[in-house]
Amino acid sequence: MTEAGWANLVAGLEAAGKHLDESTRDLDPAERTDGQRALLRAVNNLLGRFEIAGDTPELTPFNGWRQKFFMDNPDYRYWITDIGDGTGYRITGNVGSSVYQSITAYAGRGIADATAVARIDSDDLVVDADGTFVVTLTRRATERPSDVEIPEGTSSVWVRFVHDEPAPVDPGTCRIERLDPARPATAPDDAKFARDLSRLGAFISQVPRAFEMSAAEDLAQTNSVRHWSAMTGGAAFTEPGIHYLRGSWSLAQDECLVIDGPLVSCRHWNIVLYSRFLNSLDYRNRTVSRTTANATVADGRFRFALAGQNPGIDGHDWLDTEGRAFGIFVMRFLQPESEPELPDVRVVPHA
Repeated sequence: MTEAGWANLVAGLEAAGKHLDESTRDLDPAERTDGQRALLRAVNNLLGRFEIAGDTPELTPFNGWRQKFFMDNPDYRYWITDIGDGTGYRITGNVGSSVYQSITAYAGRGIADATAVARIDSDDLVVDADGTFVVTLTRRATERPSDVEIPEGTSSVWVRFVHDEPAPVDPGTCRIERLDPARPATAPDDAKFARDLSRLGAFISQVPRAFEMSAAEDLAQTNSVRHWSAMTGGAAFTEPGIHYLRGSWSLAQDECLVIDGPLVSCRHWNIVLYSRFLNSLDYRNRTVSRTTANATVADGRFRFALAGQNPGIDGHDWLDTEGRAFGIFVMRFLQPESEPELPDVRVVPHA
């Protein structure tokens, strides 16, 4: 039975590779490689969490640069785990140099049915002078401020630390433990392992299709921006308090995209550039994201110029498209006081 599961995993990988090869046939070699790299990172992401069991939860880093998967955010640090039927859990950590923190519990196993059911954030998180915190996830309501009640059906927990830079000096730490003893470990279940392998193969086989479907509207409406309402309220394992704007560019080598708009008062905001395969661009070596820490806000407005080389537009912050003719940008506004306005977006020549 295990052999069949392995065969299904390999078949899923093969199907994903073939689909990606066929769907990117008309793209230039660099973008085709982008797609293969994004698929490899997705597989790395999924394999890194494959053997985590809810009975023995383990917070693992998510969406690092080698595991970019479906709109990673370089200014956030994530740790995630599944949880099972324990009576409660203790999360201990240190906020490091982060400017905002949240712990969110979700019900649902898939992206389509994920729902945020409980959370605590910086407003209520008790943090010691050295940055240490302890939070208890409990099945019963209590009066203690660091206790968070999680309902039956809670399936996973995400810890988020928000930073003002993509490579923080101190990204922070966290770990989780059960409050009650886990049940005695049982012998490995060959049938379950085979099923899990098969499910993983089936999921991976659909990843290239997800790339295509997600970018379809961006390709149809280039050089524009819209409210991305599908991601509100904690959908698809997102942070519940974020308002998203999403757009795309289509530029010749001698053009840049100017984005000019009012900055709404909010807890934190950023803008990030992505490839058509939903991976952030090379934030380790290039300026592909901006936050309040490295953006120029004048008269309450942000002004960005997206281009393959610095266009030198006075009063505008450059974001490096790496010379890509097409790409996607997302703006995130954490806990805005009002709905952000859509900025003006226009194509201008470098000159």
